[in-house]
Amino acid sequence: MQKNQVVKQHGFTLIELMIVVAIVGILAAVAFPAYTDYVIRANRSAAQAAMMDIVNRQQQFLLINRTYADQATLNAIYTLPQDVATKYDSAIALGGGPVPFYTLTFTAKGSQLVDGNLTINSTGVKTPIEKW
Repeated sequence: MQKNQVVKQHGFTLIELMIVVAIVGILAAVAFPAYTDYVIRANRSAAQAAMMDIVNRQQQFLLINRTYADQATLNAIYTLPQDVATKYDSAIALGGGPVPFYTLTFTAKGSQLVDGNLTINSTGVKTPIEKW
């Protein structure tokens, strides 16, 4: 090698690496909340599908038995899907009187708590409206 010959090195400088890390950090800070919102909405949709399945089973039960299934009977004939059971607890409240009535409530738990509970009754009223 001669004295005047310059050796060219290949690689990245520390400044270039810091800029890349900063850009990745900014992208992650923007993407993570959107991802968590997506997961919460997906869990809610799965719960709503399970609720509609229970509503259909309740209507079938009413046609056969002239009353709606209580919690114990419902638990015997229907098991919540595992992905829903880890995020929601289900409860059914029967109403008395000449016309059978029920209210089905899915109570959020764990990471789904921020989304809140879901309710539907035998007349098809769903609450909270903005979640349906």
